[in-house]
Order: sequence, then C-alpha cells, then structure tokens
Amino acid sequence: MSEQPISVDKGKCINCTLCENTCAFGSLVMEEGYPRILDDCRLCGECVTACPTKAITIEKEGVSVNFSDHSGILVFAEQWKGKVHPVVYELFGKGRELANQLEEKLSAVIIGNELDEALSELKLRGADKIFVFDHPGLEDFRDDPYSAILENLVKEEKPSIFLIGATSIGRSLGPKVAACLETGLTADCTSLDIDPESRLLLQTRPTYGGNIMATIICTNTRPQIATVRYKVMEEAEIVPANECEIIRRNVTISDLPDRVKILKSNPVKDQVSIIDAEIIVSGGKGLGDQRGFELIQELAEALGGAVGASRPTVDEGWIDYPHQVGLSGRTVRPRIYVACGISGAVQHLAGMKTSDVIIAINKDPEAPIFNVASLGAVGDLYEVIPRLVNMIKERKKNG
Repeated sequence: MSEQPISVDKGKCINCTLCENTCAFGSLVMEEGYPRILDDCRLCGECVTACPTKAITIEKEGVSVNFSDHSGILVFAEQWKGKVHPVVYELFGKGRELANQLEEKLSAVIIGNELDEALSELKLRGADKIFVFDHPGLEDFRDDPYSAILENLVKEEKPSIFLIGATSIGRSLGPKVAACLETGLTADCTSLDIDPESRLLLQTRPTYGGNIMATIICTNTRPQIATVRYKVMEEAEIVPANECEIIRRNVTISDLPDRVKILKSNPVKDQVSIIDAEIIVSGGKGLGDQRGFELIQELAEALGGAVGASRPTVDEGWIDYPHQVGLSGRTVRPRIYVACGISGAVQHLAGMKTSDVIIAINKDPEAPIFNVASLGAVGDLYEVIPRLVNMIKERKKNG
C-alpha cells in the first residue's frame, strides 16, 4: 500500500459512516467500524469536510512559496496585429475591482510587435503599470516564446493573481504557463471574487456540462491563474487622466525557446461574428430541419443581426459550428437575443443569459427559455417569424 498524506485518528472517530457516504469515488470503506483510505484516493477533501469530529486530516506538503512576497493583479493583454482583444478590457475591469478589494496594484503585460497604438488604448483603462515586450520576432503568437516571457515576468514580479482571456490563444497559453510555474489554473471562469476572510481568489466556472457552477480556490501555490470567458464581465471604463507607468523590456529572441517556425499565414475572415453582434437570432431543434435556418437568416437580416444556433442543430449538421452559442460554443452578450425554437437547456443559457434583452419564440409554454426571457411569444415559429419580419420591413419602409 502506498503512503498517502491522509490519515484517520481512530480515537476521534465516532463510527458515523458520513465519510464513506460522502466519498464520490468509492475510495473510502468502513472496516471494523473505522474508515480505511484506499490507494486510489484523489485527496479531494470531501471526507475531511464531512467528518464531524475532525478525525480525518490531509497533510499539506510541498508548499515552498512565500505568499507574503506575492502581491497585485497581472492581466495578459492579448493583441493580434496591434489590435487589443476586447476581452482584455473586461479583464481590466474585473482586475481593478479585485485589486481594490485587496488594496493592491493592477498591472498588465503585452507581447508583440509595433505595439504603440495598442498601448495608447490600454493605458486609458485604469492599470497602474504595463510591461511591454515589443520585438519583430514576437509579431506572431507562438506558445514557447510567449510562455517563457510570461513565466520569467511572473517569477520576477510575483503577482498574487494572473488573469488571461479564455480565447484560442489564452486557452493555449494559460495551461502552459501554469505548468511551468507549477501552480493551479481554473479555466473558462464566468465569475471572479475575493473571499473576505482568506483573501483567496474565488474562481467560478460551469462544470458537469453546465449543470452546476463550481467555485475553485488555489490554496497552496501562487499566482492564482484563471482564464476568463469573453462577454461575461463589464469592460473597464476609459480613464483619460489615468497615470499608467509603461515599462519596456528588452527582448533577445535567441534566448527564448521556439520550436515552431511560421512559414506562411493565410488569415481566414470570420463572416459569422456572433461574439461582437449587437443582435443575434438563434435557431434550435424546434426548427424541425435545416431549412428552418433560412427563416432565421431572414429575421436576422431584417434586424441587422447575426445568426446563432443551439448545439443540437450544429450536431445535426444544419449549420456550422462558428454559429453555436452555449457552454461548448460561443459566449455572447448582445443587446437583443432572439431564441427561436430553443428550449433553454442550461448549456445554452450559459452562453447567452447575460444578453440585455432576451426574446423567446416557442410553441411550448413550459419551455425553460421563458424563465429568462424578457419577452416571449408562445406559438409556431413558422407563423410568428414571417409576421415579425413583415412588420419590421413595413416599419423600415415607413421610416
């Protein structure tokens, strides 16, 4: 039997079996009235919490970081060809809120080439200082050099919290940086807060297919790293008089690891753009078949919006994945979201429930979508949508 950092004090045990009932993995069994921990124990700590007499304990080992040396919030300011990704402004907004709660500083780091225009925008968003790594060799994102720069900066500056956007770049970069720093990472967060007692970062994200929300803390290592979904937090306001220190760092490309060489780049223009759309009209399985999206497209064009979709329609092949809204698709936050033939499963709601106005069209009056809808129409969408389109066109025609 391998040694585990978890033990049972039989003197304190009252043989209540609460620990056995709590273990979701079957890694704890009762023998002769006392709990025995099996070798496959995940050390999740649920049995420790459940034990009324504190008979079960887990020894924390390997913590070598002096947390008092870590302070401040650091944000990765992602950019592409000199244009800052909008998620960064949301991270600045949340980062400033967290920094104020902790009474610490808010910093950012930007990596790329010819970054002056991006910096002119970033420094107006409330950061105390911005670290700049500007070099032609960093124009195109690659995991190795970018993560090496971030790893070295974090070790030097010792932030308590490091926030990264949950974009395609962030989802690739975040785990690599966390692994290099041997710290924890919570991916795809939809909420962040500070626990007033422990001062730990409370990182909340959907789990079990979006059926529950899990709040995760990083107790044993620093920094606490989180990737954050786009369109779930408020952007930082522009502060024209913000005093932001710009710290430019020299970059020696030959000193950075880089196993990838980009031979040619063929940018593909995203013609869907549901993430930035102010109005989205989405279709679900209630459309009946693929032809229903012709009606969705017609309404979207009448409103000047984009076409969205639920996961089942994408799985059926009725529409391409870039249109998918939800937990496994895109997170959107338009002014108006029109859900047509969408029942309102939690997985879909996770991607659009923060929309300013939600309009639901469904023939089932008990559909869960109506619980979050600002306006609802109970009826056959093939009757409701054409009438709605005609009304919109008529109103436009009459000015």
